[in-house]
Amino acid sequence: MSLLVKASREGPLIVRVTPESAGWKYVGFSAYRLPAGGFVNFAHPGYEQCIVVLAGTVTIRRGGETWRDLGERQSVFEDRAPYAVYLPDGDAVNITAQSDAEVGVASAPSTGKGAARVIEPSTMKRFARGHGLNERFVCDILPQTEPAERLLVVEVRTPSGHSSRYPPHKHDTDNLPQESSLEETYYHRLQPAQGFAFQRVYTDDRSLDESVAVEDHDVVLVPRGYHPVVVPYGYESYYLNVMAGPTREWHFRNDPVHEWMLKR
Repeated sequence: MSLLVKASREGPLIVRVTPESAGWKYVGFSAYRLPAGGFVNFAHPGYEQCIVVLAGTVTIRRGGETWRDLGERQSVFEDRAPYAVYLPDGDAVNITAQSDAEVGVASAPSTGKGAARVIEPSTMKRFARGHGLNERFVCDILPQTEPAERLLVVEVRTPSGHSSRYPPHKHDTDNLPQESSLEETYYHRLQPAQGFAFQRVYTDDRSLDESVAVEDHDVVLVPRGYHPVVVPYGYESYYLNVMAGPTREWHFRNDPVHEWMLKR
């Protein structure tokens, strides 16, 4: 099965990944485009959810709870954090757009414990990672320090001509605290939108070794292995990562043959 999930160029549903479609156990992801006044309804019984307002402004309703006018940025490439809503269960949700909007919905199996909440942009940690042409800009939306059952959600902007997730790292082995086992999806955006980026997913023994050219709105599945991203000159890259696994901790192992660059 290809690790590349191509996006729909029309209609509200941009892309959808389920544990069944991916052939794994934990991570689900969907993205929607909504015109002003448009809406989407969905339910994921037995799954916690993190709804990320990628662009535009929306109102989110679930049962008797309503969160109004969420979202400040018009593009994922703006230098600011998003709004998000965490839902501990898969009860029916309505998202209605006040302006043209894009939302991502991360999901993972849960027992439904905990409270629903808005995750304010001001609470998210933002920082640069890497040096030189490996520098990229990270925003922790739902890190392991914040309450959830399995989900970890983060977004990354990578400048033109830079590499990201480099040196390559992996998190596919349950060997805490050195490494954790986490499935992962990459939801890619490019600016300008006609651009593309490259992502490679490979294991030490090369039993998995796949390189793909990703276009705007495509998803890459990372069931295991190292997974670097490279962005050609002239285009900026954004991706939204969703991770989940048996233990909600992020510990990774760098590819030892490329780790030398961290010592320079």
